[in-house]
Amino acid sequence: MSYTGFVKTLTIRLPDELASRIEQESVARRVTKSDIVRELLDRPAPVVIRDDGLRDILEEGWAAKVPARPPRFGSPQKQRLAEVIRAKKLHR
Repeated sequence: MSYTGFVKTLTIRLPDELASRIEQESVARRVTKSDIVRELLDRPAPVVIRDDGLRDILEEGWAAKVPARPPRFGSPQKQRLAEVIRAKKLHR
């Protein structure tokens, strides 16, 4: 691969495993490592198929059941009295 105009140089640091994979590919295909990297960078980005993932998440959230809070009082009479008092305060 050759370019007719000016090109820039870019130096990157790669993990040993990735660098060796690029080198193996370049030896096998008899091209430079730069050609391998340029070829991989020139590939079009994969098309992301968008489904309504957010919609699914929101629907799942709305359908979720929230457990009831535990009663604040041990006896049912005291719990009922607290609910009546709270109800009266809310209606004012």
